[in-house]
Amino acid sequence: MIDPFAVYPGAVVLDGGLATELERRGADLRDPLWSARVLVEDPDLIVEVHRAYVEAGADVVIGASYQASFGGLAARGFDRDAASALLARSVELARVATADHTVLVAASVGPYGAVLANGAEYTGDYGLGATATARNALRAFHLPRAEALAAAEPDLLAIETIPSVVETEALVEVLAELKDTPAWVSFSCRDGRHLNDGTLIEDAVAIAAASPQVVAVGVNCTPPAFLPELLACAGAVTNKSLVAYPNRGATWDAVAKTWIGDAVPDGFGPLARSLRASGARLIGGCCGTGPADIADTASALRG
Repeated sequence: MIDPFAVYPGAVVLDGGLATELERRGADLRDPLWSARVLVEDPDLIVEVHRAYVEAGADVVIGASYQASFGGLAARGFDRDAASALLARSVELARVATADHTVLVAASVGPYGAVLANGAEYTGDYGLGATATARNALRAFHLPRAEALAAAEPDLLAIETIPSVVETEALVEVLAELKDTPAWVSFSCRDGRHLNDGTLIEDAVAIAAASPQVVAVGVNCTPPAFLPELLACAGAVTNKSLVAYPNRGATWDAVAKTWIGDAVPDGFGPLARSLRASGARLIGGCCGTGPADIADTASALRG
């Protein structure tokens, strides 16, 4: 498997929160499709946000497919072909935004909980029954979407905000079907040791890193304070690159559908250096972060 990050001699700067910046620029994301709604209604705004992150110094931009799924799009009147085209559009828009730059495009594969739009990605409790049943259901959910995104030829898949070990196992099976598509897998965690479902981070990382398609593993959409311990645990079980793009340390209010709080009032520069010192190579931001944070990150890591 070719590692798309092999051309980078050191740290790799990821982008920041796509949905956060879309909202800052006027997008209404109060919708089960979340940022995928903008794919339908205002694709130019997505290009604008991707470009803002590139201009801030990002080496990688993540497409707008996090909460897009065949089921969710069908509920909005999109048949299978139209839904596939919309998933491909997320990659195409990222390519448009990065056309004049040497920047990688990662197609976002969000967790099943994101599509439920009820905050389940922050608990890992999907209500799918026994382990084998849940794994099969999650594999069936993820495979068609991953296939459609891979067919659009991104540089890799960003499998992100994964809260449970069962979903990790299902996604590794999905990647085995895709064969030639590299990916990173990053987990959403509730403390310094555990995924949101209670699984030890090292156990989940070991499962993901065993896949030859996985080129990096790590943590995203998790409070920054937990990252050093999580990265240490992850680095103890794999030699693959570690990815870290925390949120701002806020708490997700699933009722109000908003983040509350901020644990990074001084920007991401010092945090980026701390994450690098903790072993992370791919470093960016998740919910609550914007281009200014990525500019701070790029300056800190390249300075």
